[in-house]
Amino acid sequence: MKKLNYGMVGGGPGSFIGDAHRKSINIDAMATLVAGCFSRTLEKCQQTGAELGVDPARCYASFEEMAKAEAAREDGIDFAVVVTPNVSHYAACKAFLEAGIHVSCDKPLCLTVEQAEDLVRLADEKGLLFLVTYTYMGHVTAKHIRKFIADGKLGKVRTVMAEYPQGWLAYEGEWGGTQGAWRCDPAQSGGVNCLGDLGTHVENAVATLTGLKVKRVLAKMDIVVPGRVLDDNDVILVEYEGGATGCYWTSQFAIGHDNDLRVRIYGEDGSILWKQEECEKVTMISREGTIIERHRGNGGIEDCAAAYGRLPSGHTEGWLESMGNLYKSFITCLNAKKDGTFTPDMIDFPTVHDGAEGVKFVHACLKSNANGNVWVDL
Repeated sequence: MKKLNYGMVGGGPGSFIGDAHRKSINIDAMATLVAGCFSRTLEKCQQTGAELGVDPARCYASFEEMAKAEAAREDGIDFAVVVTPNVSHYAACKAFLEAGIHVSCDKPLCLTVEQAEDLVRLADEKGLLFLVTYTYMGHVTAKHIRKFIADGKLGKVRTVMAEYPQGWLAYEGEWGGTQGAWRCDPAQSGGVNCLGDLGTHVENAVATLTGLKVKRVLAKMDIVVPGRVLDDNDVILVEYEGGATGCYWTSQFAIGHDNDLRVRIYGEDGSILWKQEECEKVTMISREGTIIERHRGNGGIEDCAAAYGRLPSGHTEGWLESMGNLYKSFITCLNAKKDGTFTPDMIDFPTVHDGAEGVKFVHACLKSNANGNVWVDL
């Protein structure tokens, strides 16, 4: 398999998520960082480029310049990774798609439904691959759950309870540093904070694991911590196509919770309990009440999920490996595109279509909340 080249937009000094993407891509050494627009200023961009060993000539002042220049190079990048604050996702992704370059973008995909639909159209029309990094769905145990349910082993799903509480923004006057400040700023986050940051993960996790499609939502989005202007606690009632129901909770002031995404799925023939902070295991309960824990690295994990494991059981694989699994599938598909062997069934990562569903979910919740917590169809 050919080692590909990629470029990054964002990920400059102090960036958590940009560094995480680079490390995740490096896990399998399937791509090399060769270009970037790492910061809003060329000086900082070149500083980051020098630290990462990127040719100064391929450190760009803008992503528009980068997309145009890299598309014109014989050795130009195979894909671009966008890891900026939410407000610039759309413009950056669009620039690379229009230049004919495949894209990976951190979630949420963009700010508006219209933007999301435009990115879907562009990617589809140009036949470009588009990864949206809903990182948690790269876990081996998450892939196991998806296959188990898709094969009908849980029976019809009846209800889903999902939550994602954090406690890092619990106090007045504390903004969580750079990472928290832009999320709480309507100008950079798009008028939604907690639901955009955490709720999109919940929506995608449930959709991916169960295959359920949201029909309508009823949302209560609260601003609780003094001094905040965007939501920091959300409760969403969900009705899915086919009649199943769900309840989602996200919070940023839940003291004692770090990154506590949990999904509980209740079907006709049993239940499945999964917690991303304990991502090495999944609890499965049969209709007779038998409780079984399936552990990554051991027998009982679906073969298609086990194939993503890198270490023997007891040698913990976590968040970076999960993101690395998404990139492994994405880059494998890109190579297949190059050699003419690609088929859509090879895709095992969240796509621009999944990202668009997340944007539609958020806007339906915003509408529900603004109209007095009423049901809104997606």
